[in-house]
Order: sequence, then structure tokens, then C-alpha cells
Amino acid sequence: MISVLIIGNGNVATHLYKAFLKADNIKITKIKSRNIVDIPSAAITIIAVSDDAIAAVSAKVNNSFVVHTSGASSLNTLKNKSNKGVFYMLQSFSKGKKVDFSKIPFCLEATNENDYKLLENLAKTIGKKVYHISSEQRKKIHVAAVFVNNFTNHLYKIGQDICEENQIPFEILQPLIQETAVKIKTVAPKNSQTGPAIRKDEKTIKNHLEILNTQQQDIYKILTASIQDTLK
Repeated sequence: MISVLIIGNGNVATHLYKAFLKADNIKITKIKSRNIVDIPSAAITIIAVSDDAIAAVSAKVNNSFVVHTSGASSLNTLKNKSNKGVFYMLQSFSKGKKVDFSKIPFCLEATNENDYKLLENLAKTIGKKVYHISSEQRKKIHVAAVFVNNFTNHLYKIGQDICEENQIPFEILQPLIQETAVKIKTVAPKNSQTGPAIRKDEKTIKNHLEILNTQQQDIYKILTASIQDTLK
């Protein structure tokens, strides 16, 4: 039985708590970060708060092994005096959307081998994909994730804006979005690139730019240049 304390009340904390409640051999407790005057003991304390709050919250925890869930913060962001680690799940979490942890990569780090094995055992109670990732590697993964998730989602938003401005249902683009996401599982993104930029179709590019507003034009030009740079 692994005793686990989760500190936090956001999306990550909420989904982790629900998953561990259903897991075998896990004794789970959760408290809000503002209620850390009296902290329950646990074999693993998971701090699932905003990046800016990790240092302050961890400094108040005296449990033997403390980890955070941030992709952008190093292990040394933790300020507890005991052993430290990272329990980072490479996924975007929303409170209202169900999470299948068996499909989510767990990126783990710890200050010693025994603690790492404990984190690995914990991850495998709810997940299947476990990776030993250093703080430096995790920073690189996090920025890569911003490109493939946050920036891509913003491009979806721009696409939706264009559709709505022209009385076109956004759902018309959804099969294309799904096909693009599925394709990268079998074909490298560089090899599956299509469109006017890769073809150097200047007439189509000019026509597109005339449709867009100034900010959209800037984004279009930057992405077009970046795509074309892959041909050099």
C-alpha cells in the first residue's frame, strides 16, 4: 500500500485524485494548497499547484518524499528539506473531460534510485507509459508540447474565426483535423506536409493573405516561411 497526499485543487490534482481513488494499493488524501497548516503524512506528497506556488508550498512540507507535477519547473524548484522528485504527466487536463491515464506518458525524476522506483510503481497503478526524464529534458519536452498543443489549438481557433466570419460551420474542418492528427502516427510530420507553402504556390499564398487580417497575415507568413525552410 502506497500512501499518497495530493496538495492542490486544480485540473491535475482533481484528475489524479479520482484516478488514485480507483487504484489498487493506494491510500489517497487530498488537501487544498491553502490548507497546509496541518499536513497529513504520506510516502509520496504530490504538489499539484501553479508553477509560481511550488517553491512556497513545498517549503512547508516535512514529509519524506515530495514531488511536483510541472513540466516547466526543474526538480530543484522544490524547497522541502527531504527527498525530491517530479511526477509530470504529458497531457492537457480539463476538469470536465474524462482522462484515460493508460494513454498518458508519465515523465518521472527523483534524487535517488529508490525514490524513482517508488514513483514508477505509483505511475503504473494508473498508467502504462513511463519515462525517466531529467529536468533539462523535461524543459525541452514542455516547449515542444506548447507547439503541438497550445499553438496548434490557437490555430484551430483562428480557423474557427475565419469560418464563423463567413457563415461556414467549423465542423466542416474537423475531419481534416482528425486526419492530420492520425497521420503523424505513421508518417513523420516533415514527410506528410501538404499545402501551398510546401508547393511554393505563390498565387494561392497571395490570395490567402488578402483574406486575412493583419495579425493573421503575420502568423501565416511566419508559418509559410518556416515550412519552406524545411526544403532547404
